[in-house]
Amino acid sequence: MSLQIELEHYRKALIVRLKGELDHHTAESVKTRMEEAIMRGNSSHIILSLKDLSFMDSSGLGVILGRYKLITAKGGKMVVCNVNPAVYRLFEMSGLFKILSIQENERQALHSLEVVS
Repeated sequence: MSLQIELEHYRKALIVRLKGELDHHTAESVKTRMEEAIMRGNSSHIILSLKDLSFMDSSGLGVILGRYKLITAKGGKMVVCNVNPAVYRLFEMSGLFKILSIQENERQALHSLEVVS
């Protein structure tokens, strides 16, 4: 299975919706598309919506950690939402939840960043 990436700018946040599998085959395209969108849209924060992400491996964790470092270096935050149980467990085991905020859905993620209308 492949990966679909949907990017949306909402005020100062870049909402990234991933559908499919984030692994060593798709990691580079996610990294590139997110970095381009961050620079082009002048985003201060990232919301990573993983509702339709069916699989993720360590390559995906690396992409997420790298974009986390990029956005925090700009003074921003990254929030993860809509995480399915398998991906949640990977985040938990990796320790990423110690640095990333997790919210139930996109609306709560936006609200937590105070960019909701």
